[in-house]
Amino acid sequence: MDSINRLELDVAERRVDPFLMSVLKSRFEAIVREMTLVVMRASRSAVIKNARDFSCAILTYDHRLVSVEDALPIHVMSMDMATRPLTDLFDDITQGDIFLNNCPYTGGTHHADLIMAMPVFFEGEPLFWVVALSHHADTGAPVPSTYLPFAKNIFEEGMHFPCVRVAQKYEEKKDILRIGTMRNRVPDMWLGDVRAQIGACRTGERRIGELFARYGRDTILGFVEDWFDYGARCAKAAIAKLPAGSYSYETRHDPVPGVADEGIPVKVTINVDPEKGEIVVDVRDNIDNVPGGLNLSENTATGSCRIGVFNNLDESIPHNEGAKSQIRVLLREGSIVGKPKYPVGTSVATTNVNDRLMIAGNCVFSRMGAPYGQAESGSHLPAGVGVISGEDPFKHGKSYVNQVFVGYAGGGARHGFDGWLTYCGPANAGLIQLDSVEVDESMYPIVIERRGVLPGSQGFGEFEGAPATGGVFYPLDHDMTIVYAADGTSFPPRGVLGGGDGKESETIKLRASEKIVLPAFSEETIEDGARIEFTACGGGGYGDPLKRDPKRVAATVNRGWLSREDAENVYCVALKDAEDAGLLMVDEVRTAELRSTRQ
Repeated sequence: MDSINRLELDVAERRVDPFLMSVLKSRFEAIVREMTLVVMRASRSAVIKNARDFSCAILTYDHRLVSVEDALPIHVMSMDMATRPLTDLFDDITQGDIFLNNCPYTGGTHHADLIMAMPVFFEGEPLFWVVALSHHADTGAPVPSTYLPFAKNIFEEGMHFPCVRVAQKYEEKKDILRIGTMRNRVPDMWLGDVRAQIGACRTGERRIGELFARYGRDTILGFVEDWFDYGARCAKAAIAKLPAGSYSYETRHDPVPGVADEGIPVKVTINVDPEKGEIVVDVRDNIDNVPGGLNLSENTATGSCRIGVFNNLDESIPHNEGAKSQIRVLLREGSIVGKPKYPVGTSVATTNVNDRLMIAGNCVFSRMGAPYGQAESGSHLPAGVGVISGEDPFKHGKSYVNQVFVGYAGGGARHGFDGWLTYCGPANAGLIQLDSVEVDESMYPIVIERRGVLPGSQGFGEFEGAPATGGVFYPLDHDMTIVYAADGTSFPPRGVLGGGDGKESETIKLRASEKIVLPAFSEETIEDGARIEFTACGGGGYGDPLKRDPKRVAATVNRGWLSREDAENVYCVALKDAEDAGLLMVDEVRTAELRSTRQ
């Protein structure tokens, strides 16, 4: 660490040309994008290469976030926590080393996110970390899933790598990889995904080396310090425009039998100081750890508190260390929203209660009144985003495990904008891609019978939440297991400032002529001949529905997301104004347009 202290002194007075700063910013982003493409192209599991549940980043060697690009927010807003233990635990880090960390007690997010980190040396000195994080399809837990709300402790969550060296001097450590493959239901897929991450790290290392060769050490390190200063100034300027004060918001996660029978209240308080340009996020007033996998890790709790703030600031603010420094987070050890007390379970630390934390962080700004804040959104894990597994009858009974993204929750509205239809959940902010029906059906022995928007399921308001998505899928010639955690069944997304609530989540098994309502949190077997039907949550509305612009009402009705009869009850005068202005399609035109869209 002495070298890092000297590094900071060396560059303290240096500044780069503003035009060169813009060039280097783009160069670092391009490196992250190339790392991202390596992971996406080389990975084998659908959850990574199709749904894009992974992220890449560059940090300084002293663990300050430099650059992210198209990354999932929950993966990168506290990435430093996953690399800091490396310099504490190892005093012999050398060029060509790669480390693996997925343990929530050594800075990881949760056990399914394998975080690969590689140091970048220049002239014998470590100066950066390149990081590739991927959510893996299986980690060898007792249940074939990476989301285990009933897992009481880490011993029930599968394999953990608490900062383990997986390559040394560019050579893979075969014994470590052997541990991973032996503890996995789909070992070839797991190893392929791990090597995709290794490839991304080596790509990042090579490209940063090229930057040093072209621009020199002093210029690159001077840029980094200027870039952080710029991020801090941008964040301060944005916070200076907010109303000063203390604001609180509370939402509630659904009951989980045996883990949290009454549900889980999640409360966020923010203290806004425009003069300092600083926001303090306080989540200490939350319940203690619960006996299940719903507890947050310190990484996800910290990152999610920051995400709620960034979601309410100008989108042009760099998501770097300088901007992060203007958001302070207060956690309590032993709290479900805080630092977990070893060895409680954190299997679902990136979704569910974590979603509720980010939702509260998004919504708390609405306490300032319009135009601030946003309404509640849906969460991640309805059955349409379940983890499916079984033995593929078309591949000689070969085991498969994968998280599908057949249909997911809608986003909450905010002032000026209706909710995002393909939101999925606040942890990824719409970056998780909806699965291709054809690709899913070609990779796994399932049929996706239908999926689509459920009209009238959105939270109404001056700005509408996104409607819910629903669908049906089923296994072919075998019994399929599905694990899901459909929060929003008991407490669906709420509207703010007069907006209405979104539709609740629902899970049903269809067997012959029988409809069986399934629990919201469950591991279920869908037998050959049975089907599973799901409804993901719609998003909450923002503001008084009677203030909705007639053009927006017409757009909702013309899209088929709301019937004229229901629109008449909700939007009244605005619907009539839309009709008088000739904005509504006649039924024949609307039907033809919908048909062409679906084709």
